[in-house]
Amino acid sequence: MTTTTLPHCTPGPLHATLLAGSVPLFLGALLSDIAYYQSYQIQWSNFAAWLIAGALLSSGLALLFALANLIRAPRKAGRPLLYVLLLLATWVLGLVNAFEHAKDAWAVMPAGLVLSVVVTVLAMIATWAGLTRLRTEGEA
Repeated sequence: MTTTTLPHCTPGPLHATLLAGSVPLFLGALLSDIAYYQSYQIQWSNFAAWLIAGALLSSGLALLFALANLIRAPRKAGRPLLYVLLLLATWVLGLVNAFEHAKDAWAVMPAGLVLSVVVTVLAMIATWAGLTRLRTEGEA
């Protein structure tokens, strides 16, 4: 019985740390938006804006690592490409969310809350895809 192993493109330690670090930041922003929606205390919206800024930094750097891995990969289709596209969608919608949170007071709602939900789910899916073994040579 012969088994062939396919080369994998998994994130390195720094890449994985940046990738996994964006999830709690986006989740914290979502929870802050929920607290703002329930309490009308403007500080929750400010806190969400800062958490989103940190998450954008973390996911943006993870996106750069993912692009470098995709460029080096022998096969540029399939899951590695899906992972990069998920990260890109997360970052772009996170940026839109940051712009939404730059508005004044209650103008953030409800779009900020909806965007926070979408971006948090996207960040979780991108992290799941990034931390699993990404095949670069054929699908098994």
